[in-house]
Amino acid sequence: MASKIRTLIAMAVPFLAFALAPSAANAQSFTGNYPVAVTEVKAGIAGTILGGNENFCLELTDDGDYGRPHSGTATLGDYEGGRLTGGEFYVLGNMIFVNFAVGSDNGESVGLVLFAPVVNGKIGTGIFGDTGGVPSSGLAKVGAKGGC
Repeated sequence: MASKIRTLIAMAVPFLAFALAPSAANAQSFTGNYPVAVTEVKAGIAGTILGGNENFCLELTDDGDYGRPHSGTATLGDYEGGRLTGGEFYVLGNMIFVNFAVGSDNGESVGLVLFAPVVNGKIGTGIFGDTGGVPSSGLAKVGAKGGC
């Protein structure tokens, strides 16, 4: 009987350790700064206006304040010579969505968005877009956390 109990305990301990360990998805945090290099920019409704390459510093605060476990505020450094604040981000499944509302000189509200895959807590290459006014989009390569 004692050997059966020892066998049961020996089998239960590894299972309990696995079951009670924090999940990697829940343990990761996106808080930090990330360099973003936007290339292959095209603008205009037909995409016929070639744009220039741009580099930004994306700063995220992952505090769950926007209704998702991985969500929070976003700031875009090096945006038009300054910092763009008031953005928010959400991680949904294996994708991250970052959104900013930007005013324009003619009173229109323009959206600035980044949509990219997330693999093992790392943000991959995605799409960076400027909506409203003269829309534009480009390829957004997001660098390593802490890279700017």
